[in-house]
Amino acid sequence: MITIGVLGLQGAVREHIQSIEASGARAVVVKKVEQLTELDGLILPGGESTTMRRLIDKYGFMEPLRQFAQEGKPMFGTCAGMILLAKNLVGYDEAHIGVMDITVERNAFGRQRESFEAPLSIKGVGEGFIGVFIRAPYVVSVEEHADVLATHGDRIVAVQQGPFLAASFHPELTDDHRITAYFVKMVEEAKANKVV
Repeated sequence: MITIGVLGLQGAVREHIQSIEASGARAVVVKKVEQLTELDGLILPGGESTTMRRLIDKYGFMEPLRQFAQEGKPMFGTCAGMILLAKNLVGYDEAHIGVMDITVERNAFGRQRESFEAPLSIKGVGEGFIGVFIRAPYVVSVEEHADVLATHGDRIVAVQQGPFLAASFHPELTDDHRITAYFVKMVEEAKANKVV
């Protein structure tokens, strides 16, 4: 059985753990850098990206997270996690982990009170997935390596690039585990391909 971690510094960690387990994988809350070596994949949850970056720096996670990505281990960023994975951020000079060829705008759907839910059609996942958008970012543009999986109106809200998956919304805040199951499958395939 594969093991998927959820970065447990901030955000909706428990809900992601439940969704991973419901999708048939082992789930671990990651609070120490050393735990990364035990994982087959990692979810970067929603939260507040500035706070999350501060905690990542405080606990020495940044280089190990980049290393994890360089090893081709799958990562799934939701909401603030999408911001962490993007190579380009509107209004900022520097990326965080910066492994996806996407440009992201923070809080693009407005403030907390402008949070909303919307049904989405997600490529490879299915129709009618309810996206929960809370102070959500969105993808302004993608380069050719990144594959758009879902849009809301004219805005890109889910993208995959190789072993990396990113969503503007919070899939863990619904009882629909299809996108987590999609990520679990990505992790299983990545692990199977590594075995020589």
